[in-house]
Parts: sequence; C-alpha cells; structure tokens
Amino acid sequence: MRRLIFMMLMLGLVPCLASAQTTDEHHGQGYAFVAPGGASGGGATVTTLHIGGGGEGLLYKGLGVGGELGYWGPTKSFGDGVGLLSVNGSYHVLPRNSDRKVVPFVTAGYSLAFRSATANLFNFGGGINYWISKRVGLRFEFRDHVWFAGPVHYWGFRIGVAFR
Repeated sequence: MRRLIFMMLMLGLVPCLASAQTTDEHHGQGYAFVAPGGASGGGATVTTLHIGGGGEGLLYKGLGVGGELGYWGPTKSFGDGVGLLSVNGSYHVLPRNSDRKVVPFVTAGYSLAFRSATANLFNFGGGINYWISKRVGLRFEFRDHVWFAGPVHYWGFRIGVAFR
C-alpha cells in the first residue's frame, strides 16, 4: 500500500515538471485550497472540511493532468478524517489572448481515501481560476468525490490560491 501511495505522489509531481514550459498553451500551476462542504448519503448530510493542495500541467490546448493531496474530515470531529490523494485529467478553456484573467476548467479522476484502510473513489468538478497577476490567482471550484460502495458523495466548495 505504501508503494502505491508513493507512486501516486510521484505522479502528482508531473505537473511540477511541466511548469518549466513557458508558452501560453503549455504551462503548469499549483494550488492550495480550503473546502467547506458535506458528506451526503442515505438521506443525511454531515458538514465537512477539506484542505489540501496540488498541481497540474497543461499538456495540449487546455488538456491537462494533475495530482493533489489533502485531508478531509467531519467538522464536529475533524481529527477523525482521512487523507485524500487524487490523480485527475482536466480541461481549461484557454482564450486566445495572453491577458486572460478568468480561466474556466473541468476536472475528473481517481481518488484514494486512506487512514487505517483505503477506499477507491471517483471525483469530478469544475470552477475558475481568476488570475490577479501573471503568477498568482484565486481558485474557485466545486468538487465531488463519490464512493460507490456507500454510496456517499463527499462534496465541497473550494476557495484557494493558484500560482504558476
């Protein structure tokens, strides 16, 4: 299991390597976020908080790949949370001009929840990066991690910073 987690973390480093590319169509970015949200299943919802960070590399005309690592837990007992590792594909709507401020995106991929055991999840979401400068921006996103065995939706509204 440790090898799997290590390999997935290494996959998350791919975007950092891609960030060395400097053309408008090919660049990398990192981000950090906090996400208030909920865990919904069986007709009930529990409030949650998800914190984390990650990065992604845009490979071709807005298509990208990325990874992130975070911690997710119920707000009433945050210490009982789990680690959450995700590997995703994404698509960023890239305008033709280089002065773009608002860049919408969608993303989806695999997530691994881990603590004393593991669970496999699927995640999807979307949002915008609002670039304040060429290097720093604000990130607003909705993300849902779905555990089909429950079924449970672990969703959140992410607010964060983006950097490139």
